[in-house]
Amino acid sequence: MAYHDADGLKALIRTIPDYPKPGILFRDITTLMASPMGLRGAVDGLLLPFLTAGIDYVAGIEARGFILGGAVAHELGRGFVPIRKKGKLPWRTIGQEYSLEYGVDTIEIHADAIREGDRVLLIDDLIATGGTASAATQLIRRSGGTIVAASFVIDLPDLGGAERLRASGVEVHTLLSFEGH
Repeated sequence: MAYHDADGLKALIRTIPDYPKPGILFRDITTLMASPMGLRGAVDGLLLPFLTAGIDYVAGIEARGFILGGAVAHELGRGFVPIRKKGKLPWRTIGQEYSLEYGVDTIEIHADAIREGDRVLLIDDLIATGGTASAATQLIRRSGGTIVAASFVIDLPDLGGAERLRASGVEVHTLLSFEGH
């Protein structure tokens, strides 16, 4: 297996049927992250297009985006900004609501995490409908930051999240895709 190609990475991802509810095929990247070559391949794939992009911060969406985003920030020699669910950060925050299938949720960052003009690379494991990632980009922009790009291991193109982000002016980079839900 070549750890740097999509087929090699895809082979390391476990699919769990009917989780978290019937009809969903959950793409579990914990198996990819358990493989040293898989983790290296994913982190390299997420960051290589942005080596010379002038990134100031890497932001990662809770929870798998923390693991991948922290590794990307380390490799780029940049700081890491956690994007968390409401009520999880200890300091003054700003939040952004987003729609879920059955309701509304909120994500937050520290109010002083990103300053005017900071260039931010957003990282998460997967983009599905794009609700959380869109809210994260809105938070970063409201903080004065510039979204350089959003980078994901997996795209579920049938759900349209990557296209939703692109329509809002965000460059989207994904390593591989799975058809269906």
